[in-house]
Amino acid sequence: MSTAISPTAYNYKVVRQFAIMTVVWGILGMGLGVFIASQLVWPQLNLDLPWTSFGRLRPLHTNLVIFAFGGCALFATSYYVVQRTCQTRLISDSLAAFTFWGWQAVIVSALITLPMGYTTTKEYAELEWPIAILLAIVWVTYAVVFFGTIVKRKTKHIYVGNWFYGAFILVTAMLHIVNHISLPVSFFKSYSAYAGATDAMIQWWYGHNAVGFFLTTGFLGMMYYFVPKQAERPIYSYRLSIVHFWALITLYIWAGPHHLHYTALPDWAQSLGMVMSIILLAPSWGGMINGMMTLSGAWHKLRTDPILRFLVVSLAFYGMSTFEGPMMAIKTVNSLSHYTDWTIGHVHAGALGWVAMISIGAVYHMIPKLYGRAQMHSIGLINAHFWLATIGTVLYIASMWVNGITQGLMWRAINDDGTLTYSFVEALQASHPGYIVRALGGAFFASGMLLMAWNVLRTVRASKPAEAAAAEQIVVVGAH
Repeated sequence: MSTAISPTAYNYKVVRQFAIMTVVWGILGMGLGVFIASQLVWPQLNLDLPWTSFGRLRPLHTNLVIFAFGGCALFATSYYVVQRTCQTRLISDSLAAFTFWGWQAVIVSALITLPMGYTTTKEYAELEWPIAILLAIVWVTYAVVFFGTIVKRKTKHIYVGNWFYGAFILVTAMLHIVNHISLPVSFFKSYSAYAGATDAMIQWWYGHNAVGFFLTTGFLGMMYYFVPKQAERPIYSYRLSIVHFWALITLYIWAGPHHLHYTALPDWAQSLGMVMSIILLAPSWGGMINGMMTLSGAWHKLRTDPILRFLVVSLAFYGMSTFEGPMMAIKTVNSLSHYTDWTIGHVHAGALGWVAMISIGAVYHMIPKLYGRAQMHSIGLINAHFWLATIGTVLYIASMWVNGITQGLMWRAINDDGTLTYSFVEALQASHPGYIVRALGGAFFASGMLLMAWNVLRTVRASKPAEAAAAEQIVVVGAH
């Protein structure tokens, strides 16, 4: 039986805003990625200007794709999922609006300050102290909106996707605040409160868990909602999802030291990071298997549903990159891979294959529902986007694997008299073809985002305000 439990609409306005900005920032961030990849092929593209140099644009690229594109995708989907699974409106429309405009302000600030060279120099934490404080305020507000909505839920239990979103929000706040404790000396310059190896340890506790919680746990929340919804199948094992959650958040926080092998960090801390990284394979694959097995009885849908294809292939890349990560954390493997392009390939297997593809699939799922349409404007364009994204990702990571192993072997090659066989420049020359393929792969992926933007624009333009408003009504089919 169908029963409308409340005439109150969900707050879809803020979800729409974040969903649209996911596409906008995706194009800008990935376009910039293609540009800096091209700078490594043709150095003259640095333009001999300080603010267009690779060293300044590269941190802008990472901030745009992680926090602008990925962040907007997480805000959009978490606000969408928490309302639908809790069957209640967001606790505060004004606070939700503040998180949207505040987050865009943080990103625009990054867009201005990073090319100017204002940076803490910490990986994924480059934003100077005034922007970092604004980010913290926005994030705490996000936590209030999310957990406040869960508190006023109409359903008895809390759906597992919300557990993942909740953990991602809490741990990201902790990581950001602790790592950004610093001593300001001017409005655009500060020094870390930590020193030496301690500073490095705290930075990579933050840096790896920016990957572990921002780019993994949050997107697993996305996976646990959108894969079952798009496949029209219940999650394969609810019990496995709970085990997966607790194992993942218990282990991930310890893996950071594997970024600091063969450094001044104490050997026991390096070994701890390595062991925890290897153990981490189990919960990571538990989640991947749970998502994949949800398609039992629905595999035939992949032939006709490119949105489901995005979601499932993202899980395949998640499985691959979470196998590769623990292997690269092993000290003997790391002695070859560290500081090479293999690391760049691994990062993008996760970033393009997992994070971007599941975000794209989730946005394609949401947009018609947010704008009162039956489906996206063009299924054919989604299909074309899928192949551009998949081929682009494979070209990217394969070229970086070849480059990375080539570099590692050339750097460690020595002659009988103990001198280095190859100069650094010779290793760079050997890497050049890989950089061309990498730029091509990135261009494939970024061009797919342009197709997405056109498809979203046509879908939004065709929407009718009355239908979109009707789509916000809370209607529960059946009593649960």
